[in-house]
Amino acid sequence: MGSDKSEVATPASGKQPKHIFVTGGVVSSLGKGITAASLGLLLKSRGYRVTMQKLDPYLNVDPGTMSPYQHGEVFLTEDGAETDLDLGHYERFVDEAMTRDSSVTAGSVYYDLITRERAGEFSGGTIQVVPHLTNEVKARIKRLAADTGADFVITEVGGTVGDIESLPFVEAIRQMRRDVGRENVCYIHVTLVPWLEAAFEMKTKPTQHSVQQLRSQGIHPNFVVCRCEREIEQELLDKVALFSDVETDRVLTAIDAESLYLVPRDLQRQGFDEKVLERFGMDLRTSDMTAWDTYCKKTHELEDSVRIALVGKYVQLPDAYLSVSEALMHAGIHHDHQVEVEWIDAANVSPGQIKEQLKGFDGILVPGGFGSRGIEGKIAAAEYARTSGTPFLGVSFGMQVAALEYARNVAGLEGADSLEFDPGTPDPVIHPLPGKEGSEMTGGSMRLGACSIEVAPGTIAHEIYQGSRVSERHRHRSTVNSAYRTQLEDAGLVFSGISPDDQVLEMIELPREIHPWYVGTQGHPEFKSRATKPVPLFSGFVKAALDRRRKTAAGEKRGEMGSKKMHGKTGE
Repeated sequence: MGSDKSEVATPASGKQPKHIFVTGGVVSSLGKGITAASLGLLLKSRGYRVTMQKLDPYLNVDPGTMSPYQHGEVFLTEDGAETDLDLGHYERFVDEAMTRDSSVTAGSVYYDLITRERAGEFSGGTIQVVPHLTNEVKARIKRLAADTGADFVITEVGGTVGDIESLPFVEAIRQMRRDVGRENVCYIHVTLVPWLEAAFEMKTKPTQHSVQQLRSQGIHPNFVVCRCEREIEQELLDKVALFSDVETDRVLTAIDAESLYLVPRDLQRQGFDEKVLERFGMDLRTSDMTAWDTYCKKTHELEDSVRIALVGKYVQLPDAYLSVSEALMHAGIHHDHQVEVEWIDAANVSPGQIKEQLKGFDGILVPGGFGSRGIEGKIAAAEYARTSGTPFLGVSFGMQVAALEYARNVAGLEGADSLEFDPGTPDPVIHPLPGKEGSEMTGGSMRLGACSIEVAPGTIAHEIYQGSRVSERHRHRSTVNSAYRTQLEDAGLVFSGISPDDQVLEMIELPREIHPWYVGTQGHPEFKSRATKPVPLFSGFVKAALDRRRKTAAGEKRGEMGSKKMHGKTGE
């Protein structure tokens, strides 16, 4: 049959890792990723090493060229993989960096197989879904286990059981039971138990059919997690257990939660992690969720808030900026404040009405993005932040926007633009990365993954990072043109971060004597933010926004006191 790569070495520790597979039924977007990430957190809280993985059945090689309206944000890993946003949930919950092997798409598997076949690796053999494609999927699962040495590998299968495109993935995880032994495999099925308002009752029939579909494909779930709007009566849970042929205490509920961060504790109260460990015959170690509980408690109790305007291109779908909004929330809770994000469509921002649109916000953030739509609105937002003294954070493309605004309105380069938007611009302040000029391929044409940044002493960036060399994840194909560096510096712009090879201008800012907090970064720090560990730039930005809010409130209070005194004198 030709060579295959299904045989992968076991971890160096010699231990056989435990594989947990999470599938979904009835409808998509049920929260399989949150269920998987929650279990990962619970197991890690007991001292076990956990890694995670997503199998996506679509034929794209990766989500890098997909519209955010299709799949939400593209989450970027340290090693430069463009992945599904669920990997962001994994990282934020289990606090472990995912890798390229953490994301497997049908497109990438087919691409690999076809490339190898064209190279003659299969010696003229017939390439088939079984065993070749399923072997490749299994090889990637096993490779992740071997490379990480994890005790548990939690693999989520995207889509819905019964979908045509997901069949090879379901077959691959079925075969894993034979490969590693049934004692080392656990199947968890997340399904929907809908509430029918007209009938005023919950219905388990969709779940029954979903489990039946899964069993027809050779997988008998060990656990069934029922997504629902409200509490499910025990009688119905017993019914699900009966028709699923699952022990009653292994049918759990996942009720709509006020915050995703409350889901792990809700599942732990039902003994989810304990029962999984029991399934594998593993020790029930002491769980330490102290830091997580403290964060959740603060999110529920804090009443004071700070208002941030996020001026972007895809604001109709907040998931397009999921990591940005999460990073803002993490930073806000760290500073004992909620963060209210106002989603503002850059295409609707008018230079003539900018003051009315953005006044009253404590901070303005322009996130990453691609394409020219809304560019002038973003530039107007950057100008307003600069001239009004409002704290500003530009992320990736947002930094380029700030550089363009400064070039046009301060440095005297009125025609400044990006070569991507205007190939004939007289002043290409934004141009392709060195080596990326003329690239015709959209996918894989960017600078991706963790990159080092040399931070200049005496700058806001250095104060925030508390160091001269840092690393942030990057995803961009253009950068600020170094040919304009001197001209922009002479006009007052500070380049506070540079790549070690001096090829990429990484960070910009304005001196504090000109502006209280105005910073742009070519990186994407939001991807490394955690609930209990906010990233420095977002923490610094939110703190600056809070300082402005307090200063504004103090000024308003003094104004009220002055008004009262004036009225008092008039009354005399």
